[in-house]
Amino acid sequence: MKQKTLKQSFTVKGKGLHTGAEITLTLNPAPEHFGIQIQRIDLEDKPVIKAIAENVQQTQRGTVVANKDGVQISTIEHVMACLFAAEIDNCLIETNAPEFPILDGSAKHFIEEIENIGLEEQGPQRNCFYVKEKIEYINEATGSKITLLPDDKFSVDVHIEFESPVLNNQFASLSDLSLFKEEIAPCRTFVFVREIEALLKHNLIKGGDLDNALVIYDKEISKEEFDHILKITDNEGSNLEVSNLGYINADLKFTNEPARHKLLDVIGDLALIGYPIVGKVIATRPGHTVNTEFAKQLRKQIKKQEYQAPVYNPNKEPLYDLNGIKNILPHRWPFLLVDKIIDKGEDFIVGIKNVTFNETFFNGHFPEEPVMPGVLIIEAMAQTGGILALSSVDEPERYSTYFLKFNEVKFRNKVVPGDTLIFKLWLAEPIRRGLVHMMAIAFVGEKVVVEADLMAQIVKNK
Repeated sequence: MKQKTLKQSFTVKGKGLHTGAEITLTLNPAPEHFGIQIQRIDLEDKPVIKAIAENVQQTQRGTVVANKDGVQISTIEHVMACLFAAEIDNCLIETNAPEFPILDGSAKHFIEEIENIGLEEQGPQRNCFYVKEKIEYINEATGSKITLLPDDKFSVDVHIEFESPVLNNQFASLSDLSLFKEEIAPCRTFVFVREIEALLKHNLIKGGDLDNALVIYDKEISKEEFDHILKITDNEGSNLEVSNLGYINADLKFTNEPARHKLLDVIGDLALIGYPIVGKVIATRPGHTVNTEFAKQLRKQIKKQEYQAPVYNPNKEPLYDLNGIKNILPHRWPFLLVDKIIDKGEDFIVGIKNVTFNETFFNGHFPEEPVMPGVLIIEAMAQTGGILALSSVDEPERYSTYFLKFNEVKFRNKVVPGDTLIFKLWLAEPIRRGLVHMMAIAFVGEKVVVEADLMAQIVKNK
């Protein structure tokens, strides 16, 4: 999968949920490896804030990010969810206010605009976060929990629970991102009538109304209190009755619209890890606090890993077995050092080498302390890269690859009998005039053992 950005810019205008101000928001294309960044064009120096988990400052009724100078932008989660669902890696978002517009309280208009504009594929490969083991975050105080499980695609299950006769337990699920636009994006934010006055006292939801939020009346109050709430929310003169518990605006998009909106928020907050996720998310009683704390935990884990090993399932049929490799490479025993190719694209390849004590080089390297020679790990890496290079020409059996140089070679850990080497190589730049520039990493499990920068030339055999 390649990185993507927008084909062109688009602008939306609307009211801010918390400030009530009229806001103009513009989403722009951005270059490769840019990520998602937000620019406050209403301020003199037009500061930029990276939309990453470490920059989350507040989570009361929305996700707020800030830069090191304290410049903030709030209510970003709906836009972030749409960028994640549309698989957009690079985007510059410009706003003339300290928050994003709430529009109708959902993500519907944002995802429609993105679809109308279209996407542009960029050169580099996307770096995904592959979930390989169970990861969990629990907030003991609230009982909130988020769990990530291995899977072959991204999906989300959400369970919500409130002490309310109107909104008690609900469940929502998204099995595939292709369903986001229809099943999740239209679902609106919600608020309980009993929360409104306190939120207003904290200078929040000044722009909230029945057009941009579901309002839930679940605890009967006096006629005076009810009329007061109608007044401060600009709903005076409406036909709302104090004795009717339920959704004040009862036109629900789905019977479980609140749970679906919570799922929308989970996606938007987890988008702050800065990578597509390949795995299943299970969120119980989620909220912006637990969502973003979990995203921070994932960011720390990704930084520690530096590189993530490709997923290797030995039960899966390889793209090329040993015979397939021999049809491409001229190498034979005892110098054919790649056992199979498990994945390959136009600009990357993943190969496997099973290391056993029967390798001839272990007779002398070293009899009592067998270690695979580093030069042979590089050779196996180069052979894997040779398969990628030769795949770019017709009749690859009529060509050979000759390596010209190896740069920045680092040996991180030793390789011993019983290890399975996983090689991942990718093009640092497009192949031109037979010259192939590749970056390469060798793993044993999740451990990096060797990394290198390789240059080779494709040459026709005489």
